[in-house]
Amino acid sequence: MSNSIITKKALSTALKELMKRKSFDRITVEDITNQCGLNRQTFYYHFQDKYDLINWIYYNEAIAILSQDLTYDNWNDRILELLTVMKSESYFYQNTFKSSGENEFENYLLSFTRELFISIIKNIDENNAVSEEDVNFFSQFFSFGSVGMIVSWAKTGMTASPESIVYHLKNLAYYIRQFALKLHSDEADQN
Repeated sequence: MSNSIITKKALSTALKELMKRKSFDRITVEDITNQCGLNRQTFYYHFQDKYDLINWIYYNEAIAILSQDLTYDNWNDRILELLTVMKSESYFYQNTFKSSGENEFENYLLSFTRELFISIIKNIDENNAVSEEDVNFFSQFFSFGSVGMIVSWAKTGMTASPESIVYHLKNLAYYIRQFALKLHSDEADQN
């Protein structure tokens, strides 16, 4: 592991430790560097500000889970992994979601899930019957719904288990697919 990664992990660990007892809005770069015994210059060598550090944590500890060999067949396993990580560090995610101006994680998830839904819709639509406009609309709709549920879950205390959330998402995917097949079948019968 490179020295840069070791330093970034030390800074992220320091931030997380601070967030167990202090809101993100009240944490300064000086607090972070004092917590891990580094100086401010080292912090700024690696990150522009504390929001940049948060984004690094989001990407390396959460978004990376989703992007590892993601397929239609394993998406539910990846979502379960993500939610499990979030729940294990609930203080961190709840604190950052409640901080002022911090929605990078939500933006990452929205972008990522939108691309995932585009891929899923195009895989299901073997005959290219769905217009590009509809693919974009549907993927954005499902992305907002999925991410909204995850963010709401985090903001309201993560009381439901990650397994429960994934179970409901799998059911949703199943019923939407069944509905689409029925509509397609009904449409074919009418022609």
